[in-house]
Amino acid sequence: MSTTAELPALDALGPTGAYHTHERQTITDVAGNPLAELSLVPKLYVTRAMAALHKAETLGVDERLAALARAGEAHATGTVDGVPAAQHQFIVSRASGMPISVVRSAGEAIARSAAEVYRSVQYARPVGAVNHWRDPLTRTGRAVWTRRGDVFAVHAPGNHPGVHGLWLEALALGYRVAVRPSRRDPFTPHRLISALRAAGFGDDQVVLLPCGYDAADEILRGADLAMAYGGEDVMRKFAGYSTMLPQGPGRSKILLTADVDWREHLDVIAASISHEGGRACVNTTAVFVQGDTAPVARAIAERLAAIPSLPPEDEHAVLPVLPLADAQTVERHLLARAAGAVPWLGGDGVVDDLGDGSAVLRPAVHELDRPDAEQAGVELAFPCVWVAPWTPEAALEPLKDTLVLTAITHDTHLVDRLVAEPTIANVYVGDHPTYWIEPGIPHDGYLADFLMRTKAVIRD
Repeated sequence: MSTTAELPALDALGPTGAYHTHERQTITDVAGNPLAELSLVPKLYVTRAMAALHKAETLGVDERLAALARAGEAHATGTVDGVPAAQHQFIVSRASGMPISVVRSAGEAIARSAAEVYRSVQYARPVGAVNHWRDPLTRTGRAVWTRRGDVFAVHAPGNHPGVHGLWLEALALGYRVAVRPSRRDPFTPHRLISALRAAGFGDDQVVLLPCGYDAADEILRGADLAMAYGGEDVMRKFAGYSTMLPQGPGRSKILLTADVDWREHLDVIAASISHEGGRACVNTTAVFVQGDTAPVARAIAERLAAIPSLPPEDEHAVLPVLPLADAQTVERHLLARAAGAVPWLGGDGVVDDLGDGSAVLRPAVHELDRPDAEQAGVELAFPCVWVAPWTPEAALEPLKDTLVLTAITHDTHLVDRLVAEPTIANVYVGDHPTYWIEPGIPHDGYLADFLMRTKAVIRD
């Protein structure tokens, strides 16, 4: 990050180095205070940058793995472009409204992902495949695991800095990578890519291309494969494209069956809702209960109501913060969607004005009267949960379209059915929060499943 006389300049990071453009956008914090000037690149620059990635050479596997580990550590704990880690974490917290403890943990998670990236991607390799055609096993015929292309593009979100740990797998596999950052948090990918370049990746191997919508589509057109985050609109736009991996809402859920005492699991239930500021796709948005829903809703509401309202940079902050007007928009949307539900928390609103132009989004808990209530599929970017009844007769239908389902049950036959259901991406059985993830564990399937393919090779 270079500096000007006015605001720090967050330059694009192109294939020939940093690029300071005439068109820039002021990035502000949640109270409207300016933090940096973000350079926005034009469409022609994107076209040339993507062409440069295609022409670039890939680092050798040992070089890139060592560079990834160094970059991850520098990003999490070091000084990058003159910015110490603590200062970076403060900026990201103020810009995104994420609690600073979450920002710090995300940096640590990125460093761990970078250090363990080879092991992680190898878990996705078919057991019958080898990594290179020169492997001695190919003399008698073998599957070789190989890339589907050379250039990977990412339209990154701003809801959580931890998402930037995932595309590092593409670099590890030998892709050149282009990232279009979110304007809510361009700081995290800018710092990470700067660290990657300092660690050994060439400027033409990983680039940061902040831009408008027209140029953003050019990034996708210029890549062999791409991943885009967003809501239902993104899922619809890219559904059916074999070169696109859309990442939409998680709608993660918890199921409590009658053979367990839910009170013994209240800590996991509450944490699944509020951890990560309630902003992650792995946060619980619906709790399904076999039995009386009211006591569960009441207990969750009591637990979440005790969370204090604090600015995001406070070490004790748990809840997300938005500009006041944005928070009020979210509140109006919530109240409209919650019509007909029983409010246990947040029924009169969720905005807590901090008095500086920003506001905390406080938790909301609503009780629904049937498993198929439409609200159970509503996911909002703060701790907002719908508590709904579930019966064996309702079966799996209300539990579908779920990134993570924590099933707190002793019914192994039910678990068999949950694991077999194609629209449930991950199943955690017992006292495990929906936000649990480890390197090498698939998030929404392995990213390498999308990036790689196998081809038969036999040689003399």
